[in-house]
Amino acid sequence: MSVPAEAVGQPRKAAAAAWIGSALEYYDFFIYGSAAALIFPKVFFDASDPATATLLSLATFGVAYAARPVGALFLGHFGDKAGRKKVMVFTLLLMGLSTFLIGCLPTRAQVGTLAPVLLVLCRVLQGVSAAGEQASANSMTLEHAPPHRRGFFTSFTLSGTQGGQLIATLVFIPVAALPEQQLLSWGWRVPFWASVAVAVVGYVIRRRLEETPVFAQQAATEGVVRMPLLVLLREHWADVLRVIGGALIASVSTIFTVWALAYATSASVGMSRSSMLWVGALANAVALAAIPLWASLSDRIGRRPVYLIGAVGSAVTMFLYLWAISTGDYPLILVLGIVAFGVVYSAANGVWPSFYGEMFSTRVRLSGMAVGTQIGFAVAGFAVTFAAEIAGPKGTDWSAVALFTAALCVPPVVAALSARETHKVPTERLGERTAQPASQPETVTA
Repeated sequence: MSVPAEAVGQPRKAAAAAWIGSALEYYDFFIYGSAAALIFPKVFFDASDPATATLLSLATFGVAYAARPVGALFLGHFGDKAGRKKVMVFTLLLMGLSTFLIGCLPTRAQVGTLAPVLLVLCRVLQGVSAAGEQASANSMTLEHAPPHRRGFFTSFTLSGTQGGQLIATLVFIPVAALPEQQLLSWGWRVPFWASVAVAVVGYVIRRRLEETPVFAQQAATEGVVRMPLLVLLREHWADVLRVIGGALIASVSTIFTVWALAYATSASVGMSRSSMLWVGALANAVALAAIPLWASLSDRIGRRPVYLIGAVGSAVTMFLYLWAISTGDYPLILVLGIVAFGVVYSAANGVWPSFYGEMFSTRVRLSGMAVGTQIGFAVAGFAVTFAAEIAGPKGTDWSAVALFTAALCVPPVVAALSARETHKVPTERLGERTAQPASQPETVTA
């Protein structure tokens, strides 16, 4: 069976739109992570108890991940019934609005305990938005991509995510360098206010996207599924479990981005905020190049081996990175940070959009990816809070955090080993139990 020409049309346009949209969306999401580690303990919580304030601040970072499974149920259902494009536009606008509102919130000194309550509410809205972002963008790019290059094209969603994280880090470097009084009074608000421009640009880009031909054909012929979640759980429950386990690999990102930053800039280590933010910026810059390279490799040798390199390698290199922070040796921290996050973690990060998406058929793909990833990401989000607790009252037990991170890499390994290899399965047969690899790349016929 040949694939209609429109089913693989405009893959570069779809990939570029997904990259830009994801970068803008996750700029909003990641500036919260930097602020939660560096600013919010002093602005929204009791600064007289720094350890508790940091713990509570990092917990608000995890709140968005708790909201994401709920958002995934609704947005996954909506995306499989109404289309990928509508979800992509909605999530971007919701993220921009909630992020802007965070920058307008009163502080604890102004309104007392109401301040952290309002912060949590805005963070929940961010989580709902993020729940549908990657699943819809990944579905969009996968369904537009040439069958033999699905790994490469879907990886642009994740390289966009890394781009957003890079932009957020670069924005926070001059902000973090402000004098303490200016930083805590108005400086931290500027990156959040900038989300207005982010939302406007992203809206214009995504409104110009066309719905995927595969989804349009599904709706026109067989029709959309009335209750995608029921079909998903009946026909793909094992794959949903695999995606949940695989999504725990995101713990590496949250530990690196938030906990390691808080640990390195604590009194026990004493690294400057700006120097550690540069580690994240350079690691993300390397990831921008590494992600599509790993994804292209998966188009040749398969999703599973590349994903396993990232999962197993991250367990080892994150231990080395946290050890380097404990030494206070900045060149060592920089090198190992780039290797751990920029290179090794990118193997898993670059291949999971195609690996997970190829487990499901078109009619439930967005629901499957959204529900599976967001449940796993919810655990990953709170990994930062658990790490802060595991590190002890002084927050210095880095080895315990490293072992904890390594343990969270085990379910992704199990998920990958138990999954089918799908990189050569024809696009129209993805999600079928009996699908066999194509002997050669699919051809496009008029």
